[in-house]
Amino acid sequence: MKQSIACLFAVISLTVSAQGTRDDYDRAMALPEKYKDAVPNANISPRWLDDSHQLWYIKDTPDGQQYMLVDADAVSVVQMPDTIKQRITSPRMPFGGGRLRRGDRDEPRYWGERDEQRTGDSISSPDGKHTAFVRNSNVWVRNKATGTERALSLDGAAGEYYSAYIKWSPDSRKVASMKIRPAEKQYFYIIESSPKDQLQPKIHKREYAKPGDALPFFVPHIFDVESGAIISPSTDLFASQYDLRYMEWDNDSRNLMFDYNQRGHQVYRVLELNAETGVVRAVIEEKSNTYINYNRYYKKNLGNEIIWMSERDNWNHLYLIDRQTGKVKHQITKGEWYVREVLNVDMKAKKILFSANGINRNEDPYLIHYYTINMDGSGLKCLTPEDGNHTAVFSKDFKYLADTWSKTDVAPKTVIRNAADGKILLTLEECSLDKLRSLGWIPPETFVAKGRDGKTDIWGLIFRPANFDPSKKYPVLEYIYSGPGGAYTPKSFRALHWNHQIIAELGFIVVQCDGMTTSFRSKEFESVCYKNLNDAGFLDRIPWITAAAQKYPCMDIERVGIFGGSAGGQEAMAAVLWHPEFYKAAYAACGCHDNRMDKIWWNEQWMGYPVDSSYISCSNVENAHLLTRPLMLMVGEMDDNVDPASTMQVVNALIKAKKEFELVVVPGSNHTLGGEYGDRKRFDFFVRHLLGVQPPDWNKN
Repeated sequence: MKQSIACLFAVISLTVSAQGTRDDYDRAMALPEKYKDAVPNANISPRWLDDSHQLWYIKDTPDGQQYMLVDADAVSVVQMPDTIKQRITSPRMPFGGGRLRRGDRDEPRYWGERDEQRTGDSISSPDGKHTAFVRNSNVWVRNKATGTERALSLDGAAGEYYSAYIKWSPDSRKVASMKIRPAEKQYFYIIESSPKDQLQPKIHKREYAKPGDALPFFVPHIFDVESGAIISPSTDLFASQYDLRYMEWDNDSRNLMFDYNQRGHQVYRVLELNAETGVVRAVIEEKSNTYINYNRYYKKNLGNEIIWMSERDNWNHLYLIDRQTGKVKHQITKGEWYVREVLNVDMKAKKILFSANGINRNEDPYLIHYYTINMDGSGLKCLTPEDGNHTAVFSKDFKYLADTWSKTDVAPKTVIRNAADGKILLTLEECSLDKLRSLGWIPPETFVAKGRDGKTDIWGLIFRPANFDPSKKYPVLEYIYSGPGGAYTPKSFRALHWNHQIIAELGFIVVQCDGMTTSFRSKEFESVCYKNLNDAGFLDRIPWITAAAQKYPCMDIERVGIFGGSAGGQEAMAAVLWHPEFYKAAYAACGCHDNRMDKIWWNEQWMGYPVDSSYISCSNVENAHLLTRPLMLMVGEMDDNVDPASTMQVVNALIKAKKEFELVVVPGSNHTLGGEYGDRKRFDFFVRHLLGVQPPDWNKN
């Protein structure tokens, strides 16, 4: 691959004179190899050993890699003894490189394959006297002492069966199981044109639900093991299901709790089924005019109280809910910032350990820090105060943490901290960028400008070529991935951001930012995407790039291109459909160009249910006739993340609209930006359309 890339840049260099020299391309080709060892110990990935206060990591040294063993109690670091090294590198260890198997299958279940819950292990009762299991679609119980078996249900059948994922009540008197009415499964098919083991193509089948498809229906049932009584509740409070899950008994065995995610995601309920009366009531109810971001989920049942995560005040926070009334007893975390993850609830100390971003007013609001707070909302304490993006790994008992932090222009540092107060006990590694800078490395620049409303800060990065000359004019390339549910601009250190820096060396300034429709700010900031995915934050991106060009006149915003893959591929094409006055060329890889063609969980979350006209108005297929700018579409024929037919349908629409475009189909390729060949085509495309230089004839040596 390196030789191919070397040839790519060498040949391009012979033809390009407008923006660069052969040295530019030689430098670009050499960057991965040149930078790979320039910052030793930048990715040490410390891991705790079992339940102990020891952790290990691999250290880069002039003599090669060494395994290091850290004892947090003794505050010591030594080279790892061979006995421990052999244990952690065993193929049977989950982090030793072994392959997990699913029965006789080497491959894990395909992510889109629905777990039907028809089969499962027998489940022993808490008192050890019985086991419960599913046989012929019904729930059975076996007395361990006598071996006697008895059916608790008789109405299960292939078309409406009981889940094998059974839950015993703590008192061992009752069994709970979901009765499932399955839905017809949907599939898509991909053709492998050039398999390695035969001449003829292969057809591959993938289970894949899309927006609007039918879904299974779940009803929790409770069986009394002794009396045979059955509780089959009314479904009024969970009638329009996207999902029903998280079935959980109370400690006193009186109630069964479960979660209801309504189809369309505008209602989310935590429900309670009374095991004696069969009455279902809502313990917690979330409602939204847009969507409940159920991916931001945390629930901790404390008996009479529940710790609950919600965006109900426009920010993602923790609340203490009264179990009986469903009312908020108090808000635990509060402010214009975002709780990212709850790591531990210490009931004895009444403290919560969590990560968050946006608390510090004087730094990038996306940077993650770790905190503790009392359950009454007092005593907020930052355990990782240094300016940077922190990643912490805690010992199993949460007494210590290994904390690594960095920024895109600041080298990583890794320390061991006391988790009670954040005090640094030991520095493991502190990296230096001196060697990297001596090699000509230019760090990406963090840039902030106002978005569409003139007041909200939009954060992003600017990448410059290594031979950057501020007196020159450079076309601008935006790398985009703007799908809601995350934020995507890098925040941590990397010596080389491949998709940004390599193409910058050809004579571009490359940018990336997170506009509205992305996450980890406020709900209002993200919800702009609702039924409006083609917005993609462009109304923030355009003023952000314009502001950058006003500060740096070397950025030529008369020549702006855009590229991305997956949701970014959809968005790159959307840029030239709806904003051709600004974006002059687009490379769109493996795009979900019509949200009706893509995975159900992603698209119904943001576009809603039922499928309506908003899907059409946001569709690149339906709006392909708007194309007026150069467009290159790339698709991998083996893409099983986004149906390749989505790209082919937009191709069909472009042909019908008599539009000019380029199509790159990569045999054997999955869900990527195109791999080595796609990279070359992307480089050629932007060199031709934004640099104004004709790429070389690749058929000539």
